[in-house]
Amino acid sequence: MAILLGSIADDYTGASDLANTLTKNGLRTVQTVGIPGPSLVLPEVDAVVVSLKIRSVAAPEAVRAATAADTWLRQRGASHVLYKICSTFDSTDAGNIGPVTEALKSGSDQMVLVTPAFPETGRTVYLGHLFVGEQPLNESPLKDHPLNPMHDANLVRVLGRQSSGTVGLVGLATVSDGPEAVKARLDTLRATGVTAAIADAIFERDLETLGTVALKTWVSTGASGLGLGLARALVRSGQVPLRTGATADAIRPVGGLAAIVAGSCSRATLQQLAIAEQSMPVLRLDPERLLAGSQEINAAISWAGDRISAGPVVIAASATPEAVCQLQSRYGRDASGHAIESATSFIAAELVARGVRRLVIAGGETSGAAVDRLGIPAFLIGPEIAPGVPVLRTIGNVQGDMLLALKSGNFGGGDFFAAALAMMH
Repeated sequence: MAILLGSIADDYTGASDLANTLTKNGLRTVQTVGIPGPSLVLPEVDAVVVSLKIRSVAAPEAVRAATAADTWLRQRGASHVLYKICSTFDSTDAGNIGPVTEALKSGSDQMVLVTPAFPETGRTVYLGHLFVGEQPLNESPLKDHPLNPMHDANLVRVLGRQSSGTVGLVGLATVSDGPEAVKARLDTLRATGVTAAIADAIFERDLETLGTVALKTWVSTGASGLGLGLARALVRSGQVPLRTGATADAIRPVGGLAAIVAGSCSRATLQQLAIAEQSMPVLRLDPERLLAGSQEINAAISWAGDRISAGPVVIAASATPEAVCQLQSRYGRDASGHAIESATSFIAAELVARGVRRLVIAGGETSGAAVDRLGIPAFLIGPEIAPGVPVLRTIGNVQGDMLLALKSGNFGGGDFFAAALAMMH
């Protein structure tokens, strides 16, 4: 299997988001969970997204995992690899976007284009500043992110603090002038010692320009918007035909029970839970009790067992940012985060053991922990539920065929949970 485009995603929901974008724009795409073992047989595809769980780990660990994935992709024909990051540039000054980007660039003297812009989901970059909707990043809800609070909208500064090299800017005026202008700007920056450049993008046509330029380089870093640009550049080049209707096989019915597990504390997920309570049973876990032992987990599994045969159930460890801050101050950020991830992933696995075959998981860290515990090796990408969130069909799963949706905390409208279940049969 020779692939045209490789990608390394820093979390599982982001990987699904990117795989969804590539599929919608004409590429046959598979999402793997980690580097596939030799026994896993993947279908013939144009693109592979290797999903890792490295957004919030120590930078050396992230670099090791990403470079191993890069080696696997290059060995299978990928001439360009996209390092897929969150469209809100989630990271601290210690990394991991800068260190991983530099590690993937190692051995190449080319510039790296970097942009988290994804206008479809309200993420735009202007003069190097990231906007979430109409708000600068540092004024958006991401300023209160429990793991990676974002307090600076200037991505040239943010990436510069994480990088050993110098970071430059490709402004909107240059991007608007087309691929040749962007390439000339990169050449100028490279001549002055710059190694990576934040690129402005407001509209999809800007992403198409950046994708055309990036495709001819060794590596790029960005959100799913840059994936859109890369996919369209591949289709325009004639290397792959534009395909339609390629997702139908992914949503063949699987039957079984249905459940939703949420660990995200984003405002979007909290609103989605409130709406779900109007139509299905919702159990809200006490995060503090989760840290105290297994009693809260066992009670949740028992609660679900009494109700799930009658219809979908929701189990949520989500809490307001204020409650999360209190928990972190009392038990520490790492300990509290690990406890919630461990609890929600254990609950998800127990639900699957009891017959759940249609599973929705809200939250990037929650999704990663659950998929790891379930041991799912790969997904075939199905149709889109909401921007950035497709239906996923398992490949090589020991539990048999399942349909999943892995939702980043901020994604989806208020009725997302009901919409997701409606597409899973």
